[in-house]
Amino acid sequence: MIDSRNIKLEYRNGRPSVLRKATVWQELNFYKRSEILYQLTVAFCRRFLPKYGDRTVDQMVQAARSTKQNIVEGYSDGQTSFETELKLLGVARGSNQELLADYRDYLAANGLSEWKGVNPRFEALHRFCRENTDLVAFQPYFSKWTADEMANCAVCLSHMIDKALATTIEKKDEEFVTQGGIRERMTAARLGYRTDQRERIAALERENAALKARIAEFEAVIAGNSGDSGKAGNSGKTGNSGRGA
Repeated sequence: MIDSRNIKLEYRNGRPSVLRKATVWQELNFYKRSEILYQLTVAFCRRFLPKYGDRTVDQMVQAARSTKQNIVEGYSDGQTSFETELKLLGVARGSNQELLADYRDYLAANGLSEWKGVNPRFEALHRFCRENTDLVAFQPYFSKWTADEMANCAVCLSHMIDKALATTIEKKDEEFVTQGGIRERMTAARLGYRTDQRERIAALERENAALKARIAEFEAVIAGNSGDSGKAGNSGKTGNSGRGA
């Protein structure tokens, strides 16, 4: 059972909101890499795979697109649905792994090796992929790289995306367990709003009591001053009567 008091809510216009804080997915490195991987895959298929009669082309392009689009949809829908966000990020990871398998199959089927371990070419490629997350850094090579180089670049990017998605999904799964979904957030928001209202009413009551006390003090001072003025007036009359006698 999730304690609604432990749910972290965003506040909008001074009120608790059921919407989660929006993630700027355009700034996520693994999203940027998924965009690069998609464009690289389109270029790879055009250059090195048959234009007709090979379903692999459609499968690879669709898998690359699915990775990218499900990241976008997952974060977009995540403001209102934790469950949908987790599901779509899981789909994105599955599509990325499918694409990774396709590139590995291509390398194996064409007698090409997957770069890994202590390999100068792998180290240079891995460093390039790690240090660059903008498409413009990769685009000039789409028409220059060999099939070997493009496929290994795709494999490197896929590994990076998979690792980032796995870490993200794990964190969000933990957050879901502790924070709950939209129903729990709605309950927490209502309770939070009621608590805020009670606190505001209590604060107003305290302020009202303090004002009443101040008013009573002023009234007492005014009454005291009026009494002193009356005594002073009576004393003056008595003094004048004595002089006249």
